[in-house]
Amino acid sequence: MWRIRSLAVARQVLRARDRTTQAGFTAEWIPKGYLTHHPILISDGPQHDEQRRKVARFFAPAVVTERYAEAMAACADTLLAEAARQGTFRLDDLALRYAVEVTAKAVGLTESPVPAMARRLVAFFNQPPFDITRPDLGRTRAQWARAAVNGLAPVVRFYLADVRPAIRVRRRQSRDDVVSHLIAEGYTNVDILVECVTYGTAGMVTTREFIAMACWHLLQQPALRERYLAAGQKERFAILNEIIRLEPVVGHLYRRVRADLELAEGEGRWTLSAGDLVDVCVRPANADPDAVGADPLDLCPGRPLPQGVNEAALSFGDGAHRCPGQPLAVLEADVLITRLLAREPTIVAEPTLSWDDLIAGYALRGFELRL
Repeated sequence: MWRIRSLAVARQVLRARDRTTQAGFTAEWIPKGYLTHHPILISDGPQHDEQRRKVARFFAPAVVTERYAEAMAACADTLLAEAARQGTFRLDDLALRYAVEVTAKAVGLTESPVPAMARRLVAFFNQPPFDITRPDLGRTRAQWARAAVNGLAPVVRFYLADVRPAIRVRRRQSRDDVVSHLIAEGYTNVDILVECVTYGTAGMVTTREFIAMACWHLLQQPALRERYLAAGQKERFAILNEIIRLEPVVGHLYRRVRADLELAEGEGRWTLSAGDLVDVCVRPANADPDAVGADPLDLCPGRPLPQGVNEAALSFGDGAHRCPGQPLAVLEADVLITRLLAREPTIVAEPTLSWDDLIAGYALRGFELRL
């Protein structure tokens, strides 16, 4: 196993599309023989490239702004008005409802109540811990049994209550969303379910953590908060991208080497062999001074970056599996946070910070605010 903490070398690994395959998110343990189409999260090669090319139109920056900005604003206003009436509220719960409602519109999961769908998606994460470096993930038989029950039951409920109704409606009349696209591509109901689980966990649950973490920074740093409130959208986006550079929701990206891979940086040369596991350590790579400049652990929006380095560094990945939802996630966070901060929130209870093995990242819970 190789651990990569250099951003330049990490990009070499993540862009070696013909020599590495997805190994994160327990991708190597997901049965592929039952699916007509491999899920976009775990497919590789030409098939993956074709899938990405076809869904990219749903997440392009201009499309995201045109289609979803107004709905985001309306949803944020509604949820914050409810929160104001409650007196105190948990931001992590509000952010989840908001993220699920927004992403559900883009994906096409619009035929069921959002709060119930959010609960079903969260239940999927109630999994026993695992160690991706071990052949059996380091789980006992009892833990594997618990993982099967805890994973399959919420997925079945998610299919029956959320995915199947959406498929039925769109088989009768197609719409401009991901589910309709998958139907047109000949995906089976099971294929569509797996894709919806992917979008649900990647597009909804991780955005919840991003929103909570960004708000935590802004509420703890008055000068940054004032700058954010006074800034235009471009500068606000720069602040959010810099926060997630320092606080990547997904902390590790894993790849399996399929053919010998040569890596180089400066005078260093390394050869990775077929079968090796690569752990791209996102947090230290995002703080690599050779890539992001001096004081890499300081929050410095708009810092000068080398050509080709994303504002968020590797927080949305890189290469073939780079997350296409960055424009949606950043706009989504900005719309809610701008409205939240305008209501002058105060922290009632700091969030607790925990770790989620499935996404290899943090979770913030119990973040209580008063408007």
